[in-house]
Amino acid sequence: MAKIIRTPAPRKAAAPKKKAKTAAAKPTASANKPLKAAKSESAKSKPVKSKPAKSTKPWTAAEIREVFSRFQKANPEPKGELEHLNPYTLLVAVVLSAQATDAGVNKATRELFKIADTPQKMLDLGEDRLRDYIKTIGLYRTKAKNVIALSAKLLAEFGGEVPRTRAEIESLPGAGRKTANVVLNMAFGEHTMAVDTHVFRVGNRTGIAPGKTPLEVELGLEKVIPSEFMLHAHHWLILHGRYTCLARKPRCEVCLINDLCRWPEKTV
Repeated sequence: MAKIIRTPAPRKAAAPKKKAKTAAAKPTASANKPLKAAKSESAKSKPVKSKPAKSTKPWTAAEIREVFSRFQKANPEPKGELEHLNPYTLLVAVVLSAQATDAGVNKATRELFKIADTPQKMLDLGEDRLRDYIKTIGLYRTKAKNVIALSAKLLAEFGGEVPRTRAEIESLPGAGRKTANVVLNMAFGEHTMAVDTHVFRVGNRTGIAPGKTPLEVELGLEKVIPSEFMLHAHHWLILHGRYTCLARKPRCEVCLINDLCRWPEKTV
């Protein structure tokens, strides 16, 4: 009997498995960097609205002269509001005024300067007792340390006198460019422009000297203000910002220069 050989039926080829849909991988923190860069580049290509002051026409020399002529007529001899007795106490007062009001500094220094109006007297007073006098001022611990250190440096390197150059003043602990400009102007009659928050706001808001940094505003103001007004210019601008061109509710109705101001939101 013939042997029957059964040939196995050929297997059907397995159907290719469907590829599972994969979710798009979320970019990692490192992958985000090029995305951010791309975004910023595309943002640059779009028109960016500039600050109001920059979108207006520049001031003319005649207009700027008119502004400071009005300030001069209204207040011929403006004075800084930090109380002091000499260049040293002025330096100390300005250092203490960082992130504090002039009124708050004056309240603390009236008694302090009666007993410590020179670098040597301040060192004799000592840091602990100095803190007691200025504890109502913000950051008083750091400021006390700086005042003692700058007093020691004045004695060691400058014969106990306040130096008369910006670089030397800036080398003192706690003193920066604004401090140097205030001291040079008020103590020594230099034509410097100290830019605090008020001057920065006025320079930008009016459009006289727009800038993103205090230094930009400072250099811009020095460039356009006539020399004859520079001795008092920073005081006029500070007082204007402090009492008229206020941060939240500027008093445009009583502003001396409201007809010249470029600010589009002025209320007159």
